[in-house]
Amino acid sequence: MTATPEMLQQRELQILRRRQVEELTGLGRSTIYREISLDRFPKPIKLNPNGTSVGWLASEIYAWIEARIADSRVA
Repeated sequence: MTATPEMLQQRELQILRRRQVEELTGLGRSTIYREISLDRFPKPIKLNPNGTSVGWLASEIYAWIEARIADSRVA
């Protein structure tokens, strides 16, 4: 199936919760937050004013995954 411009735009605006990010990346919670603290993983966005609920932009997570794939293919 080929991605349409509408599908790509929807992915740009989609917000993923932590469990979804864990499933997509294969990383656990502590690894995700450690990588964020080392500036090696996308930072979450606050979903409410006090910051108790956070999510990640799907486009940033998919870009991170694509970068990991590219890095692993370099000889």
